Amino acid sequence: MATATMQPMAIFAKDVNAGIPDSIALTGDGVTGIVLVSLIVCLIPTTIGALLSAIGIAGMDRLVQRNVLAMSGRAVEAAGDVGTLLLDKTGTITLGNRQAAEFVPAEGVSADELAEAAQLASLADETPEGRSIVVYAKQAYGLRERQPGELAHAAWVQFTAQTRMSGVDMDGRQVRKGAATAVMKWVRENGGQATEGVGHLVDGISASGGTPLVVGEVTGGKARVLGVIHLKDVVKQGMRERFDEMRRMGIRTVMITGDNPLTAKAIADEAGVDDFLAEATPEDKLALIRTEQEGGRLVAMTGDGTNDAPALAQADVGVAMNTGTSAAKEAGNMVDLDSNPTKLIEIVEIGKQLLITRGALTTFSIANDIAKYFAIIPAMFAAVYPGLDTLNVMRLASPQSAILSAVVFNAIVIVALIPLALRGVRYTPGGASKLLSRNLYIYGLGGIVVPFLGIKLIDLLIQFLPGMS
Repeated sequence: MATATMQPMAIFAKDVNAGIPDSIALTGDGVTGIVLVSLIVCLIPTTIGALLSAIGIAGMDRLVQRNVLAMSGRAVEAAGDVGTLLLDKTGTITLGNRQAAEFVPAEGVSADELAEAAQLASLADETPEGRSIVVYAKQAYGLRERQPGELAHAAWVQFTAQTRMSGVDMDGRQVRKGAATAVMKWVRENGGQATEGVGHLVDGISASGGTPLVVGEVTGGKARVLGVIHLKDVVKQGMRERFDEMRRMGIRTVMITGDNPLTAKAIADEAGVDDFLAEATPEDKLALIRTEQEGGRLVAMTGDGTNDAPALAQADVGVAMNTGTSAAKEAGNMVDLDSNPTKLIEIVEIGKQLLITRGALTTFSIANDIAKYFAIIPAMFAAVYPGLDTLNVMRLASPQSAILSAVVFNAIVIVALIPLALRGVRYTPGGASKLLSRNLYIYGLGGIVVPFLGIKLIDLLIQFLPGMS
C-alpha cells in the first residue's frame, strides 16, 4: 500500500519540478512533503478557525462599548440564544416615575381626610412615588409637611415585598398605604370592612393603566379604608416597536410587576409584551424562570436587589445593575455599569449578531473550502489521473501555480475577513429559515465564487513572475 501511495506522488513530484529552475528544484520526499503541507494548509477549514476568536472578542467589545461587563464569553453567546426575556415594568417598559395624580376618597370620607392620611403615610417613603404623594397633598390640598418634633414618637413601617405596604404608627393611630389586596386584608384583620365601592375604584384605576394605592387606618379601635391614590405612569416611546422586533426574533417577552393584574394587563397591552406576571414576588420570578427553562428556552432577566439574586443566578443571562447589591452582582453573569434595565434588549441583539456573524462566516468558510477542492485537486493531479482534467474548470497554468495560488489566496482571505468578524454581520430580525436563506445566498454563494476568482487572478499574476512561466 505504501508503494502504491507514493508512486503517483513521485510522478507528481517530477511533474512539479518540470517548470522550476534547477536552483530551487526539489525531488522525491522533499516535494512530496511540500505538496502534503500545501494541501493541508489549503483544504482544511482554516478560515473560520482563525476568525472564531476575533468574533467572540468583538462581541464582548461591543458590550463594553455599551458599559456592560460580561463575566464570560459564554454569557454573550447565551444572550444570542435567549428565548424568553423577563423585563421589569418600572424603569424598563415605563418611565418609572409614577406620580400621584388624584386622591379618590371612599364613601363617607372627605378628600382632605384621605390627603392627610396619604401624606402622613408617605413622609418616610423616599421613593419617587412616595415623594410625589407628599408634594401632591401639599399642592392640591394645601397640607403642610409635618415638622420633625411632631413626628418624634412615630414608628415608621417600611415597605417589604411580603407585606406590600408601608405606613406609620403614632399617637394610637395606624396608617397604611400599599397594594389594594394587602391594605384591605390588613383592615379586615383589624376588624374593619373593605367596602365594595373601594374595589370598584381600584378596578377603574387599574383598567386605565394607572396604579392604585389603597390607604387605610386604624384609630380608636376602628379600622377603615379611606380611599385610593391614583398613580400614573407612562409607557416609554417606541417600546411596542421594540417588542414587535423581539417577536420577529422568536423571543417571548414577559413583563414583571408588583402591580395588580388589571394594571399589569393594561400596561402590557399598551406596550405590546407577550405576557406579564403581576404581583410578582422573588419566588414567583424564580418559578417562572424554571418553568421556561424546563420548556427548553434560555431566559434573560435584569435585577438589582438581594431578592433578585436567586432569579439572576437561575437565569441563563442575568444582568445585574451596578447600583444593585453585591449579592445581585455576584449572582448575575453580566453587570450594567449604567444601571439601565432597557439595555437587556441591546444585549440580546448583540448576542444575536455574534451568532449570526459566526454562522455567516462558517457558511463562507465551508463553501470556500469546497471551491478550493475543485480549484486545486484537478490541476495538481490531472497529470497522474487524466480523468480529473474534466473537473479542471479553472484551467490553472500548472500544478505548482495551483499550489502557490491557493496558499496565497488562503492567507489573503483570512486577513480580508477580519474586519467583517470584528464589525459583525448586520442582524435584521427574522425567522430561522429566512436567516438561513440569506446566509446561503450571500455567504454560501460568495464562498464559492470568491475563491474561483481569487485563485485564478493570483494564478495569472504568478505566470508573469520570473521562472514560473
